[in-house]
Amino acid sequence: MSTAARTTIARMNGLGNEIVVVDLRGTSRVLSADEARRIAALPGWHFDQLMALHDPAQAGTQALIRIYNNDGSLAGACGNGMRCVALFEQRRTGATAVTYETARGVLSSRIGEGAPGSRISVEMGAPRFAWADIPLAEPFHDTRRIELQIGPIDAPVLHSPSVVNVGNPHAIFWVDDVDAHRLDRHGPLLENHPIFPERANISLAQVTSPTSIKLRTWERGAGLTRACGSAACAAAVCAARLGLTERRVTVSLPGGDLEIDWRADGEIVMTGPAELEHEQVVDLDAFLARAAA
Repeated sequence: MSTAARTTIARMNGLGNEIVVVDLRGTSRVLSADEARRIAALPGWHFDQLMALHDPAQAGTQALIRIYNNDGSLAGACGNGMRCVALFEQRRTGATAVTYETARGVLSSRIGEGAPGSRISVEMGAPRFAWADIPLAEPFHDTRRIELQIGPIDAPVLHSPSVVNVGNPHAIFWVDDVDAHRLDRHGPLLENHPIFPERANISLAQVTSPTSIKLRTWERGAGLTRACGSAACAAAVCAARLGLTERRVTVSLPGGDLEIDWRADGEIVMTGPAELEHEQVVDLDAFLARAAA
């Protein structure tokens, strides 16, 4: 087996958001959509998102990251995945501060004190609210709430979401009880609604106090998830923008809690845990051949 063929692959999670990290640094390999889907189909390697690490293209960064959903499509951001990558790097080098280049831009992570992976903060960049930046298929001058509903016109099941881009397009539907709706049924329809030309992550958000939100998310390209970091960021900034909460909140997801701070400078900081489940060094071609068998 050649040195270049040896690849570290790790199964991790951020609050139950299933993450696979594939370290391709030192090679010219780029995973195809089909290869990503094949890894997701392997027993023990299913993921919501796959974080592929490539040699850095920008000075001062540890890697260029390509993010894949389990359907093989590319994602622009994955907050839980970024925390997992930070823990992956700490285990490899001992670093407590790391910086990566993503489709979202350059993002930095810092590992706090305590048990390994118990508290990792990621700078997620600034939200984009303009309709063309989300993007939407038609102009909306006020994206705090847009005209979109599902169900009867006179009694819609869900309606008037807030929309934002935090690396991925997000639609946040405000409800009294996030558990009272069939997100597994409504999520696919709304994800692929014509108003979202690049599809969208669909979330149900319940404001429980000025500093807390309960959230469930249907992820674009991945489906129902126990946690979505970018959705937590999206819900937090949209709630603050509507005056429903303060700018620093705890977002409770099925997998656990994330702290979201929409700072005065416009940047979002997300803090939460990450966990390594297992990792191994593989011959990537042989590994993918097993996935195809």
